[in-house]
Amino acid sequence: MTKIVYNACYGGFSLSKAATLRYAEITGNKEFSVYDIEGIIDRTDPALVQVVEEMGEAANGRSAALRIVELPAGTLYRIDEYDGSESVMTQEDYEWSVA
Repeated sequence: MTKIVYNACYGGFSLSKAATLRYAEITGNKEFSVYDIEGIIDRTDPALVQVVEEMGEAANGRSAALRIVELPAGTLYRIDEYDGSESVMTQEDYEWSVA
């Protein structure tokens, strides 16, 4: 199974300062800052998953509600976002047409 971190509320994906410091501690990257989160950290990053599991609600940044979903390894997925609220979607979640 693969664990994926996503934001389950409107506002946007972000980590708290404490969670950012914990992430830096786990990864050994002391240059990491809260501004490096978006678009840089892979949502399946084991250190990110660990931070969210360890800290729970305390990992949430401003206007964030971080959650973890587990999918079988090899599952194709994408994170859909609307006004900062994200959903983890798989192929089975869409109706496909054939050209």
